[in-house]
Amino acid sequence: MTEATRILIIDDEPAICNNCKKILSKLDYEVATALSGGDALSLMEEAPFHVVVTDLKMSRMGGMAVLQHIREHYPETRVIVITGYASVSSAVEVMKSGAFDYLPKPFTPDEMRSVVLQAVRDIEAGRRNRLLMTQLKSTKPVSHQLVGNSPKIKKVISMIQKVAPTDATVLICGESGTGKELVARAVHANSTRREKIFFAVDCGTLTGNLLESELFGYKKGAFTGADKDKEGIFTQADSGTVFLDEISNISTHIQGKLLRFIESREFLPLGSVHPRKVDIRLIFATNRNLQDMVDEGGFREDFYYRIFVYPILLPPLRERIIDILPISYHFLNQFAKAMGKSLKGFSDEAVNRLTAHDWPGNIRQLRNVIERAVILCEGEEITPKDLFLSWETNEVEQMMEVVPETNEDLKKLKKEIREKAVNRVEKNFLLNALAKNDWNITKAADCTGLQRTNFQSLLKKHNIKRSKIEMGH
Repeated sequence: MTEATRILIIDDEPAICNNCKKILSKLDYEVATALSGGDALSLMEEAPFHVVVTDLKMSRMGGMAVLQHIREHYPETRVIVITGYASVSSAVEVMKSGAFDYLPKPFTPDEMRSVVLQAVRDIEAGRRNRLLMTQLKSTKPVSHQLVGNSPKIKKVISMIQKVAPTDATVLICGESGTGKELVARAVHANSTRREKIFFAVDCGTLTGNLLESELFGYKKGAFTGADKDKEGIFTQADSGTVFLDEISNISTHIQGKLLRFIESREFLPLGSVHPRKVDIRLIFATNRNLQDMVDEGGFREDFYYRIFVYPILLPPLRERIIDILPISYHFLNQFAKAMGKSLKGFSDEAVNRLTAHDWPGNIRQLRNVIERAVILCEGEEITPKDLFLSWETNEVEQMMEVVPETNEDLKKLKKEIREKAVNRVEKNFLLNALAKNDWNITKAADCTGLQRTNFQSLLKKHNIKRSKIEMGH
């Protein structure tokens, strides 16, 4: 707590007051005493106390009356009741009346210190939660980068809002390019750690030994070339958040070290015999099905269940078609401003082209397409000629620029253009039907008027498979 913690001891026995004051003063608390309930309330009127420790049976105003008055007038104060007449019924009564805890006499100094420390921590936790709720009400609930109004992205945003205030481990699942790091940053930005550091680590780009030394650090002489101590990411990120992307790529050895850290919140730097304890939140991400990897022996089962606490599934862009245009405008405004261009938006044909595309590279691909389009655009709005969606699309457009020299060349070119154009239209037709029906083949077929077998034949022809990562078993 930033301000001095003030404790009030109430007991009609001076020896009890003095002993409690001696015990708690060693914790650097400001401790006052009162020999009656009336004296205590007078002290509280001068300046409120964080924690009140009161005897239950006193000759004048008793502990229950003190408790009821404090609960009514000082709701943030935690009250601990002590008594030499301990019984189950009296304990139940004081707890129902709003006491923080109940301590029977005689108690040890450790017992007194422990219960008061718990009360102080409870006060601090309440303050952090109130501060966080105030911040959430005054700011956007999640990162502005999470754009969209589809039911699936709204569900993701709701899950972020629920888990952010906690310290729970989060596992983000989704295809490459779906924005897993954005979700991790949104969790951090809406947590009590928002003012602390956020570390993002791509586990797919570091070898096992390098990743281990980067995360945990090492002592001088731990291995050849370790000529001085190095602090690892876990040490540097103390009190903050560490995001481990592509967790499926790490070795079982490092999985074991991470498992131990999650359970104990401490780790051993390479070459050290002294554990290091830090307070960090871990967020993991993967584009693979970890359960399949467990079944195949490529991922530790105990580690999988330990990180599978709060999974968030990010849908691919093809399953949230209504979000494509808002995201496209978000990127358009961003890049146009950066490049000093004044663009009104997209032509109707460009909008149709964007929303009909299947986006195998998801939001990352869409971002690159819009950036390239802003660079190429020479008018006031983005048109199809500015959009490079795929090599296949570009190839059709290039073929249409070809001028045939003979009738045979014309027939051949028309056939090739027709086949490629029809294939593209068919593919977009299938993807659109699937996305609108949550990738349920039977519903998608019914929606289009096709027999399910014919619909499946077209899926096979265009090699369309749902690559969505299924979570669970």
